[in-house]
Amino acid sequence: MRTNPRTRTLGVLTAAVLALGACGTPGSGGGQAESDPTSAAGGAPACEPVAGETLVVLEDDLGLQNADNVIPAINAQVAADHPQVVELLDAVSAALDTDRLIELNRAVDVDRRTPTEVAAQFVTDESLESSDASVGSGTSLTVGAANFSESITLAEIYAQVLRSAGFDAQAQTIGARETYLPALQSGEIAVVPEYAATLVTYLNAQVNGADAPSVASSDVAETVTALEPLAEKSGLVVGAASDAQDQNAFAVTAEFAAEHELTTLSDLSAACGDVVLAGPPECPERPFCQIGLEETYGLTVGEFKSYDFALIGQAVRQGDAAVGLVTSSDGSLATRD
Repeated sequence: MRTNPRTRTLGVLTAAVLALGACGTPGSGGGQAESDPTSAAGGAPACEPVAGETLVVLEDDLGLQNADNVIPAINAQVAADHPQVVELLDAVSAALDTDRLIELNRAVDVDRRTPTEVAAQFVTDESLESSDASVGSGTSLTVGAANFSESITLAEIYAQVLRSAGFDAQAQTIGARETYLPALQSGEIAVVPEYAATLVTYLNAQVNGADAPSVASSDVAETVTALEPLAEKSGLVVGAASDAQDQNAFAVTAEFAAEHELTTLSDLSAACGDVVLAGPPECPERPFCQIGLEETYGLTVGEFKSYDFALIGQAVRQGDAAVGLVTSSDGSLATRD
């Protein structure tokens, strides 16, 4: 998992810096091994990086990453007193997928529109306004957000949908999970946009101890099934998980994908004897990064190049690496066909 404001495994999510045309010399660069022209296993040729402006994410078809789908986390008392809150936020989840999340992030992080403006357009475009503008009359609710733009935009969407039902709802940026989760549990805030696998991992450690076996997986249904009882023990209710995922992902340029006919990470492993991989410094030692690519997909990393997380995308774009670790909802990524 990334060590960003969601306490994930690898790197800090700074989608704006990964935007198209990012400037600067890539990070600490420099590989730790020279690439072989052919693979030691199977004889497939090494695949040299191909520069290009557009990044595409290769599908994680073997489920290396855990399912970090966007999901509303609601104070249990609020959910009991106002079940319409859960219904309204479940409608938001139904309207969200990863492509839409990329678009929201692009609008804020790349196009520099405000989260409030972007949220309002999304609510209108998806017809998420409540049909009953009085159901929440007289009830004030605070929607919490972590301190990164995607969470702030999602919180604004939640707040605007709740206001359409008559709730006096305001979005407020709180900070890291260690700060906003206690506020959510106490009822100081009513709801926050969360991420299924990260939340279940956090609550599992709280409830069962830091050494408890992991209950997150790449299957979102299984992950939510494990999350629900932990949420209940923690004074929370979770709504429906959306199809929108913000998790570790591996991207190549569109030109590289076209040259080798790639759509999945399995395709990459089959086509390329080895590749140049860009990632944060800890990538070679992490199961969700280089180790996972090698053990789950059988990919040979002929050379690893270390970068600050915010510079990985640009390194792939300019042809310094064939594959780079990104986040699946980054606003600079190409929308999938």
